[in-house]
Amino acid sequence: MLKALGNPIRFEIIKFLVTHPGCITGDIVDYLPIAQATVSQHLKVLKDSGWISGVIEGTATCYQLDEKNITWFRSKVTDIF
Repeated sequence: MLKALGNPIRFEIIKFLVTHPGCITGDIVDYLPIAQATVSQHLKVLKDSGWISGVIEGTATCYQLDEKNITWFRSKVTDIF
């Protein structure tokens, strides 16, 4: 999870999803100065690492933070500090 979040673009996606839960890929593409294909690659890494989940709605995928995994992550970080 830390490795995935270490990329500045992926960190920006996570910050965006905090304030825009349930957004689609196009919303993120509009927010970031990178191509749609690159955003999709970053979303895949975040999803595979457990930071986000995606729900397919018709032809779009709505992304949101994966609260279960984030709660787990917080507990591990809290144990360290």
